Amino acid sequence: MSRYTGPKFKLSRRLGISLSGTGKELAKRPFPPGQHGPGQKRKISGYGMQLQEKQKLRHMYGLNEKQFRNLYTKASKMKGISGENFMVLLESRLDNLVYRLGFANSRAGARQLVSHGHVQVNGKKVDIASYTVSVGDVIGLRERSRGLASIKEAVGNRHHIAAYLDFNDTAMEGRYVRLPERSELSQEIDEKQIVEFYSR
Repeated sequence: MSRYTGPKFKLSRRLGISLSGTGKELAKRPFPPGQHGPGQKRKISGYGMQLQEKQKLRHMYGLNEKQFRNLYTKASKMKGISGENFMVLLESRLDNLVYRLGFANSRAGARQLVSHGHVQVNGKKVDIASYTVSVGDVIGLRERSRGLASIKEAVGNRHHIAAYLDFNDTAMEGRYVRLPERSELSQEIDEKQIVEFYSR
């Protein structure tokens, strides 16, 4: 299955979660799209709830089904709680951390920065969005990329840096200080439902 390229606002309304992180999608019309959306009261089965949670998380990070499943398989083989390991692995992706550092206004924008070769990890160009960043790695921008208008705008609009990241404004680079705790990740996701979905 390829990556979703349809209307993002409709998808957000269908899943009941702001995929952009701004909340704009649900501000005016916080109900599913379509003529039967307002006042729609559907009884969702157990499987339906598990599928919905999986789709929420998959679309939040912008992965296709194969990538998502492979990452879950990797997380399930690690020590600890599979659901939490899975969310930490998603958060450790290079495109996500570029977004978290404020170099882009969205994960899709961050993925584009990475794939176009604007991002460095420990001083070396990395153009693979799914690259797993290790604790202690430094994420920065190539010298010629620091003046891009889109990056300047995104950095100017940044309101918050996650506690597991350390940002150096002068050098325009951030360090992945530690793995995030579950309490620091999205509270809108019930990862236990995703574990049950893949455990069927």
